[in-house]
Amino acid sequence: MTKYIFITGGVVSSIGKGITAASIGQILKSRGLKVTIQKHDPYLNVDAGTMSPFQHGEAFITEDGAETDLDLGHYERFIDLNLTRENSVTTGKIYNTVISKERKGEFWGKTVQIIPHVTDEIKASIKRLNKPGQPPLDVIIVEIGGTIGDIEGLPFLEAIRQFRNDIGKENVLYIHVSFFPYIKSAKEIKSKPTQHSIKELRSIGIQPDLLICRAQARLTVSVKDKISLFCDIPKEGIIEAEDVSSIYEMPIILEEQGLGDLIIKMLRLPEQKPDLQEWRKMVYRLYHPDRRVNIAVIGKYIKSKDAYMSINEALVHAGIYHNCRVEIKRIDTDLLCKNDIKRILKGIQGVIIPGGFTTKGVEGKIRAIRYARENQIPFMGICLGMQCGLIEFARNILNLTDANSMEFNPYTSHPIFKQLEELKGITSEKGAMRLGSYACSLTKGTLAYKIYERDQIQERHRHLYGFNNHFLPEFEQAGIIFSGVNLESKIIEIFELTNHPWFIGMQYHPEYKSRPNRPHPMFASFLEAALKQV
Repeated sequence: MTKYIFITGGVVSSIGKGITAASIGQILKSRGLKVTIQKHDPYLNVDAGTMSPFQHGEAFITEDGAETDLDLGHYERFIDLNLTRENSVTTGKIYNTVISKERKGEFWGKTVQIIPHVTDEIKASIKRLNKPGQPPLDVIIVEIGGTIGDIEGLPFLEAIRQFRNDIGKENVLYIHVSFFPYIKSAKEIKSKPTQHSIKELRSIGIQPDLLICRAQARLTVSVKDKISLFCDIPKEGIIEAEDVSSIYEMPIILEEQGLGDLIIKMLRLPEQKPDLQEWRKMVYRLYHPDRRVNIAVIGKYIKSKDAYMSINEALVHAGIYHNCRVEIKRIDTDLLCKNDIKRILKGIQGVIIPGGFTTKGVEGKIRAIRYARENQIPFMGICLGMQCGLIEFARNILNLTDANSMEFNPYTSHPIFKQLEELKGITSEKGAMRLGSYACSLTKGTLAYKIYERDQIQERHRHLYGFNNHFLPEFEQAGIIFSGVNLESKIIEIFELTNHPWFIGMQYHPEYKSRPNRPHPMFASFLEAALKQV
């Protein structure tokens, strides 16, 4: 029978519930268990697709095209599984489903209420992770977003409270993650906020079985004694999660404190020794690089540290592979519109232009791409970055001075990029997107083919505009190689520039499929080229 672990958080947000959930997933997977992780976000948005990266960080895209919270990226990277839209749940998504059922008369005239109808749908969303006709999962981990006491999170907490009664106490584990502030003047770590957080949780009817303590320093014995006494948690169930240099060390820290064994014992799972050997080797390489490389990530959401999370992590993964430390210089595109690019990019061995929308900062990106092209600096253009790369080439090499995307200038006489034919006529903003995994056929003899070592690949997308194939002959005559294409729709997926150390643009997002123990080949190849510039 499937076991369930519910992870809640207290005191403040951003304390690492997602990393905790992902780390527990890795710990259990290392014991040979079949695991998946689901995120419950209490906001009313149906998904993260329309949320500003400045506020919410990046939207992580799954294989089936769901726009989700960035924590799903952590889940995928830690447990090395491709998740789906069913691994992401929001209040908006739940209410959407319940209201749709009500409109169709599926409740047979009953008054539709938070309890039981909304809570039942929340529980159903968890159970759907077990697919009909497939062996049941061993463990389903569910992270409840937000903090205890938030009014919007109450239906989710009520649902997981009911869950234990529905399937039996021996099949459910509650883990609470809480912050322990350090008062510098008193030189003390305070437990009172955590006590109040757990008191609030217990008033709802949930008694945590285990406590993950987020702190900037080690907890004293007296603090642990106090927490055990007032919160009714056994001392061995109080696990420390002190700040670490890398999130990838967290599974090791938690495992060394016996968290895995406790979970196995409490949920009566089959005992098996963990195999974290490869994970430990990966972390060791991360902490012991023998060289260094400087990479510029240029975008308009730079002020949000989470806006390009997957790109940052993909660079870390490639650095682990090449045994080097990647120093990421985050550059706001607005700085490049008028300032001295040579000064700003001094000492940079590689340039990445990530995806994005709207015209803000585009001209700065184009200037940076020209500098990378003319100065033989390795360049990777992702999604909008790829589009800016071809616009720059059209303007400065093909002399199409007003070349642009119709997204930025609908009246340009040289529309290098236009809205995809398959999306025309769709009025819904959410419908007018090419989302999820699509095939790309590679041309033999190209750099892309050498990188992937295969004829066809599957990569994840999130875009509205595509290359205008009318201009294809002009670009090819001038030295551009279109090395990847979707044969079904004829959408250009990859371009390369000849006579350059490494200059590639791709319409898709390779960062979403990178793993710490298996970097994405595009990032590994890009970093290899950048290291030659050191």
